[in-house]
Amino acid sequence: MGTILLVDDNPLRAAMRTSILEKDISARVVRVRGAAEALCLVEDDQFVGSLLLVIAADSAGEASSLSTVEFIEELRDRLKHVPVLVLEAAEAKYAKVPGVYVSKTKSPQELRTLVSRLIAVRELRYA
Repeated sequence: MGTILLVDDNPLRAAMRTSILEKDISARVVRVRGAAEALCLVEDDQFVGSLLLVIAADSAGEASSLSTVEFIEELRDRLKHVPVLVLEAAEAKYAKVPGVYVSKTKSPQELRTLVSRLIAVRELRYA
């Protein structure tokens, strides 16, 4: 079973997303509150080996010294093969960062569909 890293500082929103993803996607969801925690996790080779997708709320970098854009850029430098989905963001902010998908979806069904597609694309590229 693969892992989805969810970076979200809002506990209610994160709990809802975790529930949706664990119920409908065959992956374990690991939730962290911010960029610093996420960057610590991606230092672990075993964790990275199971990582299918990183999902970050655009506000996830607000409580740290890194903005969300800076965090995503750092993440892309470290993990070029793992797709990143940024939620609740303006696409223009991430236009220059490769491998980043941006969505403003609020619907659980849209989130499930989008995550399933991103995982499938990753698996096709690296299988």
